[in-house]
Amino acid sequence: MELSIQKIEALIRLSTIVMLVLTACLIGLDSQTKVIFYVQKKASFKDLRALVGLLYITSLAAAYNLLKLCCSSFSASYKGTSLQSYAYLAWLRYILDQAVVYAVFAGNLAALEHSFLVLTGEENFQWLKWCNKYTRFCTQIGGSLLCGFVASLLMFSIASISAFNLFRLYSPTKFMHLKL
Repeated sequence: MELSIQKIEALIRLSTIVMLVLTACLIGLDSQTKVIFYVQKKASFKDLRALVGLLYITSLAAAYNLLKLCCSSFSASYKGTSLQSYAYLAWLRYILDQAVVYAVFAGNLAALEHSFLVLTGEENFQWLKWCNKYTRFCTQIGGSLLCGFVASLLMFSIASISAFNLFRLYSPTKFMHLKL
């Protein structure tokens, strides 16, 4: 049974959607309440702006990948038209896939950096360590960051497939000339 490149891309997109939704759910549903000196304190993803940003970024990236997965049959039927118009669509796909990969990876890195500050604290800014008090919260955020980086790797492979689909349209001997 031979898998075509479109089927492989669809499977990777589906896996990416699952990882992105899992990342968003782990972040969005994460909160922990502790009683510290007779005061109830709650740690939530809303306390860390980078996690709020990552939640929005992963949600939008999952919606984009779902849209691309649903529209893959449309782009396959579009191949019957001229090669020039298909090349424009391939360029658009390539640029959008690259932008989504970079946005998700940057969001994950920002959340990772913010999480390290929560983990270690910073005495100069009087930021306390949270993870010795809110262990479940920190563990769940760590799991969501792991899922986010796996989704980034999967989206990198999707962007590579988009690049392959784009540049196979061009002639190997003439610079930026479409194959006829």
